[in-house]
Amino acid sequence: MTRPRASLISLADTPWYHVVNRCVRRAFLCGQDAATGQCFEHRRGWIETRIRELASVFTIDVAAYAVMSNHYHAVLRVDAARAQALGDDEVLRRWTQLFTGPLLVQRYLSGSPADPLGQSERDKVAEFAALYRQRLADVSWFMRVLNETIARQANAEEGCKGRFWEGRFKSQALLDEQALLAAMAYVDLNPIRAGMAQSLEDSAHTSIAARLAELQGRAFEPVRAPVAAPALPALPPEAAGEAAPTPRPPCPSLRSEQELSALPEAPLMPFDPTSCFAQAVPFGLEEYLDLVDTIANTKDTHFSCLNP
Repeated sequence: MTRPRASLISLADTPWYHVVNRCVRRAFLCGQDAATGQCFEHRRGWIETRIRELASVFTIDVAAYAVMSNHYHAVLRVDAARAQALGDDEVLRRWTQLFTGPLLVQRYLSGSPADPLGQSERDKVAEFAALYRQRLADVSWFMRVLNETIARQANAEEGCKGRFWEGRFKSQALLDEQALLAAMAYVDLNPIRAGMAQSLEDSAHTSIAARLAELQGRAFEPVRAPVAAPALPALPPEAAGEAAPTPRPPCPSLRSEQELSALPEAPLMPFDPTSCFAQAVPFGLEEYLDLVDTIANTKDTHFSCLNP
């Protein structure tokens, strides 16, 4: 029986979560599809890039991720305190990087002296800011934007419509440091366990490969989806001899891929063995690298304590 999302994510218990989402189609999300012969390897870069872009908007930090052929994993830390510390203007600025926002919010952000807001309108803007502040620290909204944008990119590439993901993401709360360490290692070692890579360095589109590249002085290289040409506007109903429908106000929506591709990429969470810095993984980086390298070089890379 499906459990409500609120029962799976409780920030009162832990800010750490391991999330997984899978593709609904028989064709691979990424990589080489044996059924059709098509190669979608480039999509792994889309997902990796979008995860890091969204981390620059949401107050959700990324500790680990792995993009596989038909699913992806991520280990996230929700920083609700950081979201609460953001001022209204910063909250609105961040949110409207993703969504167009209501016209009232757009007017407020434009700050046009020729179109000043009244007090009641400012109060409404403050209500919007309070709502968006909650969403910036919400894993469901993070995953919603991630999945919707990737589905939109893939559908545009294939010239089709319909569902791309099999359903809502799965979430596993990580209640202590042992669970966090196991989840991160499980995620970083996924390509090796699946036979997609022979070493950590070769584990493309994973956080462990990105960390090793950074240690060698190589910056993260984003992979963005091509921006599709805008569709031609439909003919007005009058031109087809039909009655014009009643006009409806425009609905705020997710921004175009061209606009979203301008988002900066956030760095991965740092490591801090002293556990003094809340916005860091509470382990030493060298010790963690030694651990996953040791496991990668053994025959048993399965973590029985996790069952994603």
